[in-house]
Amino acid sequence: MSTGEPGVRARVGDLVIAVGVAAALLVTGLSGQRAATGLDVLGYVLLTAGGLALAARRRAPVAVLAVTGLCAVGYQAAGFDVPVVAYLFAVYAAVRAGHRAVTVAASVAMLATLPLAALASGLHDTGEAFAQARGALELAWLIAAGAAGEALRQAERRADEAERTREETARRRADEERLRIARELHDSLTHQISVIKVQAEVAVHVARRRGEEVPPALLAIQEAGREAARELRATLEALRDDDTTPPRGLDDVPELVERARAIGLDAKLTIGGQRHDVPAAVDRTVYRIVQESLTNIARHSDAATASVRIDIRPDALAIRVDDDGKATSGTAPTPGLGLLGMRERVTALGGRLRAEPRDEGGFTVQAELPVNQTS
Repeated sequence: MSTGEPGVRARVGDLVIAVGVAAALLVTGLSGQRAATGLDVLGYVLLTAGGLALAARRRAPVAVLAVTGLCAVGYQAAGFDVPVVAYLFAVYAAVRAGHRAVTVAASVAMLATLPLAALASGLHDTGEAFAQARGALELAWLIAAGAAGEALRQAERRADEAERTREETARRRADEERLRIARELHDSLTHQISVIKVQAEVAVHVARRRGEEVPPALLAIQEAGREAARELRATLEALRDDDTTPPRGLDDVPELVERARAIGLDAKLTIGGQRHDVPAAVDRTVYRIVQESLTNIARHSDAATASVRIDIRPDALAIRVDDDGKATSGTAPTPGLGLLGMRERVTALGGRLRAEPRDEGGFTVQAELPVNQTS
């Protein structure tokens, strides 16, 4: 209901303006100068029609422009020396609606036709100077009406763009917040389900070693844990990968090393073993581990050199990233979000991760990912 109220108010306002302009034109025609043409009734009708046509200027601005222009030429030809006020309102409305070319063409035609209509009816016999002065005044008013319409059109366009930008910003922030909450919830669930899965597998293993019968409920928990881990692993990739870009993997690691060199780090890449197809999740995890490791080196380690080694084996893929930064064997690393994220990815794939200071100084990140993961 609130959406329709502004339209109703606008229509009522247009009607009020139309009636007011029609009344002003009619009063001016009754009290002003007229030529004796015998067309008084036609002139009054055209004065009234030209004003009332403005009631439709929002819905049909071009049609109203044509009607008010024809009415103005008509009552001038009928001998009524009345300013083309209704046409000025129509010019303003048409330009505001974006019909600039049509308005310019119609106004040029008006400026050429009005003096002829006035001369034909016997108006403005006072001479050419007066006619020129009147034409200049009419041109100035037309330009002013068009400029006002264009200024308001631009202001409305900028207001619409600002509103659209605010809506897009609010929508983007809401999406980012939902994604953040989803990631936090997923990380928490991944940890808890991983614990349940490990405990169930240990219990099954111990029971079988003792020769005891494994309870069906325990086997169900073990299988449910494996299934949940698989589902969460897929969800994790969907949440953390940008859907607008292709997933990054082992083939993109050289680009990471080149980027590290570009910022002044003496980085080297070694890839050993025979390349073969690896699961997509493993491929993406290799990229993320190298990316996070090089990012941490650049930000925190104060290192001059770094080495990245990837060994491709038939059953596993090993990654090692070393640097010569300020970390020492006596200092325990503070696990940040990047390190926790790496460990989470590796654990979800059934691999192992070691991240610690080296004895000779610097830091090392080592990960081993199975490439035949089935659970």
